[in-house]
Amino acid sequence: MRDPDGLYELSATADGIPRGLPLVAALTGFADAGSAVTQVSEYLLATLDHETVAEFDSDELLDYRARRPTIYFDQDHLSDYRPLALNLYLVQDDLKHPFLLLTGYEPDFQWRRFVAAILDLIDRFEVSTTTWVHAIPMPVPHTRSIGVTVSGNRSELIEAMSVWKPRTQVPANALHLLEYKLQERDHPNAGFVLLIPHYLADTEYPAAAVTALESISAATGLIFPTDRLREEGRDFLTKIDGQVENNHELAKLVGTLEERHDNYMQDNPLRSPLTDIDGELPTADEIAAELQNFLATRRTGDEDSAN
Repeated sequence: MRDPDGLYELSATADGIPRGLPLVAALTGFADAGSAVTQVSEYLLATLDHETVAEFDSDELLDYRARRPTIYFDQDHLSDYRPLALNLYLVQDDLKHPFLLLTGYEPDFQWRRFVAAILDLIDRFEVSTTTWVHAIPMPVPHTRSIGVTVSGNRSELIEAMSVWKPRTQVPANALHLLEYKLQERDHPNAGFVLLIPHYLADTEYPAAAVTALESISAATGLIFPTDRLREEGRDFLTKIDGQVENNHELAKLVGTLEERHDNYMQDNPLRSPLTDIDGELPTADEIAAELQNFLATRRTGDEDSAN
């Protein structure tokens, strides 16, 4: 069954979906620092029971030339085609509590129609709350807990969890538009922006996924299995810390970030944690340059292990 606007198709079992469930949204697109959103989406679908509720029409929403799907070449023939997908799932958390999960690519086209379709699904299933996550790179140290900026109308979450409350213009994504429309409806919603150390933005940073899941849990009460991610995160940070320990200049730069972060958190909640007293950004490019050797060594080590 297709929606009235023809943008998604419901599964045959959609009418049996419980009403009043929370909706969690995680779309990959403009920014996914530390691969936080990608990890969360893949981890939830790989570890939790789920079924498809609605499939969105990629021919309407996706720019195939900008984000080409993968096709496999097996010696002399094509063996597998894996198109990008954007779906709504019914998922059960670790305690078998159901929730709705919207995940996949962020639409390239027709944002207004897409948001209208999500609002239609929210009405159809009488969604109780909507929570979404994304992650952006920031000059913050990896030696401190990952901070979040919280938007939306869940004041209890904003007061308890939002470490940075800027007044600024930002490039919008599709879920920003959804949040804006949900606020007009007074629908309970919260968006979590993870502030990821920018020198780790291009890595698969397990701690980012853990923080994203913890944020979703705080907003919904859902419980997720995170033991594997936490173990991977400890191993990852041990390697990063080893690189810092063996490089005096890198250690000095990370120490500068730590000092600015700690001063902001303790003494001046109105000043951005990203700048010093004079408003200057730290030399984050130098940190990235110093860590390139570590990341290159890590990739080489993985390749050697594979061989």
